[in-house]
Amino acid sequence: MRGAPPTWRQLHPDDNATVEAIRFSWLRTATAAEKLGKMGALNRQARRLAMAGLRLRNPGATPPELQRLLAELLLGPTLAEKAFGPLPADAGRAPASR
Repeated sequence: MRGAPPTWRQLHPDDNATVEAIRFSWLRTATAAEKLGKMGALNRQARRLAMAGLRLRNPGATPPELQRLLAELLLGPTLAEKAFGPLPADAGRAPASR
């Protein structure tokens, strides 16, 4: 039998108590729309960070190739291929220098 799951404090031992109080106060008082808005903003930021990482790792990728690579990152290779087709073999490779 498993023990109890870890508490918030165990998962976040370095959190500042004042900041934590502000965070929980906001979570208690925010409307559903405000919480959904915050989640949407966090999701957009995560996608921007993922795209930045993909651009760094695939400097020659075109915008459609980057979108396909993002789909693979988010959905996994099998589902991304079913939804968007195969990724070209040379996607994201930098053009050969002359």
